[in-house]
Amino acid sequence: MGTSAQPAPDATRSRILDVAELLVQTRGFNGFSYADIAAKVGITKASLHYHFATKADLGHTLVARYTEGFGAALDRIHINLQDVRAQLRAYVELYSGVLREGRLCLCGMVAAEYATLPAAMQEALRVFFELNERWLAELLEQGAREGKLAYRTSAADAARMLVGALEGEMLVARAYGDPERFIAAAELLIAQLEYSRGPVDRSAAAPGRRTRGGPPSQRTSAGTRGASGTARRARVRSD
Repeated sequence: MGTSAQPAPDATRSRILDVAELLVQTRGFNGFSYADIAAKVGITKASLHYHFATKADLGHTLVARYTEGFGAALDRIHINLQDVRAQLRAYVELYSGVLREGRLCLCGMVAAEYATLPAAMQEALRVFFELNERWLAELLEQGAREGKLAYRTSAADAARMLVGALEGEMLVARAYGDPERFIAAAELLIAQLEYSRGPVDRSAAAPGRRTRGGPPSQRTSAGTRGASGTARRARVRSD
């Protein structure tokens, strides 16, 4: 007597993760249940619990898998593109490509729910963002050495700014249902980094950064008081 073919355990696990990833990217981690996944995959909730005992286990695996895939994409960009500006644009395309599919970056979506996440997921999220910031910082440093990219702060700070801006603009563009908003904002970010107006003075203090002599506001005030005092003394002597 014949039996119906059953999917291999690994295939079922991958299908579960694919479905869950889509749900997270479109609804958020707290926006779906195991019943939603089981219905879309075509398995029972008991079978789903067999593969992932808890939703926390599923979430941690999702973030780790997404980070691994993103890291592989970054490696391909580094290998296949030589020009740092082309690499920077390819990096932005990783975000815009997801947005065109009606999704958001999985880790950006989950980060919006950070306070409600299990500790293991929170840690996994930080790994994702640190991977991106580290890769971008190295790219920016290379671009500065080659005279192709410029920024007025440290490469690490510029990388954090870029990741945060891209993740945030994805959310705004989604609210309007308009990926072009993201693309326009991303183009502006890239234009600010591309070297086009001569070298940037990196010895200048970044805005708000303390330097010898105190913050700019204190130095200005002190200078003004000193100048005013000198003027008053001059008037007294002339009288």
